[in-house]
Amino acid sequence: MVGGNRLVGTVRVPGAKNSILKLMAASLLAEGSTTLTEVPDILDVTIMAELLRRLGCEVNQDVSGGTVRIDVPDKPGHQADYDLVRKMRASICVLGPLVARVGEADVALPGGDAIGSRGLDMHVNGLTRLGAEVTSEHGFLIAKAAQLHGAKIWLDFPSVGATENLLMAAVLAKGTTVIDNAAREPEIVDICQMLVAMGATIEGIGSSTLEIEGVEALQPVTHRTVPDRIVAGTWAVAAVMTQGDITIDQGDPGHLEIALDKLVGCGAMIEELPVGFRVSMDRRPKAVDIVTLPYPGFPTDLQPQFIALNAISEGAAMVTENLFEARFRFVHELGRLGADVHTDGHHALVRGRSRLSGAPVEATDVRAGAGLVLAGLVADGTTTVHEVHHIDRGYSGFVESLQALSADITRVDD
Repeated sequence: MVGGNRLVGTVRVPGAKNSILKLMAASLLAEGSTTLTEVPDILDVTIMAELLRRLGCEVNQDVSGGTVRIDVPDKPGHQADYDLVRKMRASICVLGPLVARVGEADVALPGGDAIGSRGLDMHVNGLTRLGAEVTSEHGFLIAKAAQLHGAKIWLDFPSVGATENLLMAAVLAKGTTVIDNAAREPEIVDICQMLVAMGATIEGIGSSTLEIEGVEALQPVTHRTVPDRIVAGTWAVAAVMTQGDITIDQGDPGHLEIALDKLVGCGAMIEELPVGFRVSMDRRPKAVDIVTLPYPGFPTDLQPQFIALNAISEGAAMVTENLFEARFRFVHELGRLGADVHTDGHHALVRGRSRLSGAPVEATDVRAGAGLVLAGLVADGTTTVHEVHHIDRGYSGFVESLQALSADITRVDD
């Protein structure tokens, strides 16, 4: 890509990566045909579809229409193999529904992004409280339970993955389950709404305490995926960095309150629309401090994009990462573009520079890749981002969308 172009136009936000994969896993809870809409055309959906096929489901993807239909058999398989799970950590989300539905799950210990440790202790402890016997053998996490039962579960941290797994297990458990200190992300609300439509009984949706009354069986449904707030936030940052004017169709500003407030602090103008919002900028942004926290705090998945923003802003800012200890790995690549970023533990001091300089860089994870592309869009000369398969895992048609907004960018396949 060649930096310097102002991004202008409209971009449409698809369904959320961090929701659709869990919705696909939730389909395992009911025999029959579940249809999901607003499905993003990303690599992770393809991987999850293949995982479900190996569990005995028939999965039909309509990429152009943004739908996935999943036909779930009476008794799905129970083994999720390493060759798929290693590509996508979200594969662990089949653990809860499989234990609840078929009484057993063998899930390879996951891989995924290199952004730090994300242990499974809360998943294991919660399933054990629900009556499952959980062991680890030969690289697999194995959970068995003839019948799960309700329990009171306290999460040490409001983990999204643990909340989702335990929620999907609890809806078919016998009795009442209470999950305290549950994650509150819009994606959690989304899966709760789908489960309720399937026949589950869940109280406290959107709060830190979820109360689930188990039912004997669930029914398949058609469900619309919540818009991807991280994709929407990425486009918002792109508008500010390039001093552009982008209308973000289908983006929900209510899911991005703190991030958008930070952009206003940078000097941006934000206008809420009937279905989406508009971000415009007519000057060099001002640096802003951020501190990542669980929702409704500042999202860690927007941290790399904001570091890139601060790298070309007026002044200096401190970025504090409280969720993933290796999230700063990408700043070394950003430094190749001339960014002035110094890290110390979970803090990064970013001193803004008036210009960056194009260079070859390498994406280390989904959001780091997006952040590097945004930096390249404002760097002098040519920037080449390698390992863009990471970006494919979270962004649908990223290059095409940027081209439509007037970016000088081309994808070159190896």
